[in-house]
Amino acid sequence: MRYISTRGAGQPRPFSDILLEGLAPDGGLYLPQTYPKVDAALLAQWRTLSYTDLAYQVLSLFIDDIGAPDLRALVHKTYTAQVFGDARITPLKPLPGGVFLQGLSNGPTLAFKDIAMQLLGNLFEFELARRSQELNILGATSGDTGSAAEYAMRGKRGVRVFMLSPHGRMSPFQQAQMFSLQDSNIYNIAIEGVFDDCQDIVKTVSADLAFKQRHHIGTVNSINWARLLAQVVYYFAGYFQATRGDQEVVDFAVPSGNFGNICAGHIARMMGLPIRQ
Repeated sequence: MRYISTRGAGQPRPFSDILLEGLAPDGGLYLPQTYPKVDAALLAQWRTLSYTDLAYQVLSLFIDDIGAPDLRALVHKTYTAQVFGDARITPLKPLPGGVFLQGLSNGPTLAFKDIAMQLLGNLFEFELARRSQELNILGATSGDTGSAAEYAMRGKRGVRVFMLSPHGRMSPFQQAQMFSLQDSNIYNIAIEGVFDDCQDIVKTVSADLAFKQRHHIGTVNSINWARLLAQVVYYFAGYFQATRGDQEVVDFAVPSGNFGNICAGHIARMMGLPIRQ
């Protein structure tokens, strides 16, 4: 599996390279050259899997440069009842009228972004150790992304986090989550402005390839493909919990700010998951 920029520049890259790089040098998002297709037989096989085993199966379709035993171990280290409070990871709660609510807020910061960030932290630590490298993560947040990233990366070997946030524009709860961390590899930087100003800084730095390479800079925002990939999994998990058979079709209603969450749902549908809207 190789990845290319949505803006067309550069050569196809393996997963481990784009994991550490984040945004492509031309400012595009790295996406796979093709989406693997999931047929009826594979859906039937996946339906009975635990969330952890399902995550491994989905990820292994997109990651071929991390050995199967290592990838399986990383996934099993990430998705545990101890971290997420429930072995189902994203349990489904039935509501009246054939509607279900998928619980994505069981992680350490109560944000859905924990689901992807916890995996990202373990992937970063593994790949950096394999390469004997270090990574400086530059991120932007209005609250959720920052705290989820910092809790996922705190104490990780070879990783430092520099998180930009708009000064005075986060909730007290989110600000307390981030600013109370005392880990030596976590740095919080308040920017005079709004979230878009923080994101613009990250994108500007990401567009300077020489600067990125010299200072070993990576990203954790939704511009990192690995985050989108981790989020694809819970669309499959939600579908299996909401249906009895693979002929059924579902709709997902997605609260989305920076579009990463709903993009993951679009990718799941492109793979063949029976999503109508």
